[in-house]
Amino acid sequence: MKTIALTIAAACGVALALALAPAGLAGQPVTVPLTPPPPSFETCMTVGNGITCDGSRIEDLGLQDSGIVCGSGAGTFEPVDHAIDYQHAIRFYDTNGDLVRRVIYDHLLGTLTNPLTGANIPYDAHNTTTDVLAVPGDFGSATTTGRGEQNYTVPGMGLVFQNAGRAVSDANGDIESISGHQDFIANFSGNTAVTDELCAALGA
Repeated sequence: MKTIALTIAAACGVALALALAPAGLAGQPVTVPLTPPPPSFETCMTVGNGITCDGSRIEDLGLQDSGIVCGSGAGTFEPVDHAIDYQHAIRFYDTNGDLVRRVIYDHLLGTLTNPLTGANIPYDAHNTTTDVLAVPGDFGSATTTGRGEQNYTVPGMGLVFQNAGRAVSDANGDIESISGHQDFIANFSGNTAVTDELCAALGA
C-alpha cells in the first residue's frame, strides 16, 4: 500500500505530459539497447544528448485491497478499490541507453466499495510519480517523489478522506519526507482514526 500512498495526485500532470510528449517523437531511431527496457506502449527516439521514451495507455487496475479496515466484530470489512488509470509515462535514458529518470502521470477514476453492502464512494485522482536513479539503469537506486491529490467526497458529508501533497521515498522504499494532508500515509503509519469518516460513509 506504500505505492498507493506515494502515488498522490497532481492535477496538471496529464496536461504537462501531453505538452512534453512531442519531444519524445522528434529525434532519430534508437541504436543502443535500453536498460531497463521501456514498456511496449512507449515510443523511443534519440533526442539531444540522450534517449526519450513516452506513451499513453488506459488500464483497468482491477479489484485491489485498500489496506483500510472499517467496522468491528462481524461487521469488519476492508473497502475494495477499483480504478481505471489514464496514464502517460516518459523515460529519459543517457547516451549509453541507461535509464536516469522516469515520470508517470496517472489520472485515476475509481470507487472504494464496502464488499458487505455494496456501498461505495467514487474518487478522482491525479498523481505524478518521478523516479531519479542515482545509478543509471538501476531502479534499485531510485529516489521516488509522489505529488498530487486524491479526494473522497460524499454528498451531505463533504470531504471524508484526502491524500494531497508530496512524499519522497529512498531507494529502500522508506519515506524520507512528506508534506500536505496525507491520510493514506497516516493510516498506514498507525493513525487509523483518519479513516473514521470514510468508514462511516461506507456504512461502518
